[in-house]
Amino acid sequence: MLDFRYLKAFMLTAKYSSFSKAAEELNIAQSAVSRQIKLLEDSLQEELIIRSSKKVILSEKGKELFQASLGFVKTSRQIFEREDKLPLSIGILEGLLKTWFTPLLTEYLKNQVRDVSVHVADMPELKNGIEEGHYDLIFGMENIQSELVTSLKIFEEKLILISKDEVSRKKLHEYRWIVFSNNDNLFKISKKKSDSIVMVDSFDTIISLVKNNMGIAIVPDHLIKKDDHLKIQEVSGLPSSQIYLCTLNYKKMPDRIQNLVDIVKIK
Repeated sequence: MLDFRYLKAFMLTAKYSSFSKAAEELNIAQSAVSRQIKLLEDSLQEELIIRSSKKVILSEKGKELFQASLGFVKTSRQIFEREDKLPLSIGILEGLLKTWFTPLLTEYLKNQVRDVSVHVADMPELKNGIEEGHYDLIFGMENIQSELVTSLKIFEEKLILISKDEVSRKKLHEYRWIVFSNNDNLFKISKKKSDSIVMVDSFDTIISLVKNNMGIAIVPDHLIKKDDHLKIQEVSGLPSSQIYLCTLNYKKMPDRIQNLVDIVKIK
């Protein structure tokens, strides 16, 4: 296995054709440079430098290794300097995207020229996506804490009952229900089931139907705007949802992700 310290000593010596100049740049003794190159030669079982009292001469293998090392340095530099060009992939629940996240994304894009993709998915898909590396960060309702992923609570989401007109909480079954799924919270707060249920997997459509007096629904409070002109009731007995920002558990978070995290924290 190559030791990069030894390889660097060789590269600088070959670059300057001088042990002393390589030692000066590395800030070590000239004898240490010579020793490191000797250890590199021993590990490769090849003579890289033909030693001379007058100048440094590379062997044929030494010349090949020096040219290859220049390509390695260039490629390595490109890998670590291209952060500003890497795309950002975001996973998010539908409701959060349409009513909460868009202004934050707008703020982020003002100072970015990179490609950004935003994917709407349910919580299981988001969790799998962040763990598999398909997303750089996700916004959802699960506090994921593992060796791979860490989460930050960003706000609390409250659930509200919405309707066009006033409704009786004791007679919810008498109204048409507009629900997101079979696990919708209307099933949990009403003792009786409505005779008319419309299931729609879009909060925008659910709210639109309620605005047109087609039924009642339970939705997160941040989805409702003042100009929706809906009747709103707080729903007791239902747990509020915590909204989390989740990322891979980086030792040092990449700037393209950290910049968005900072905006979310401020807001």
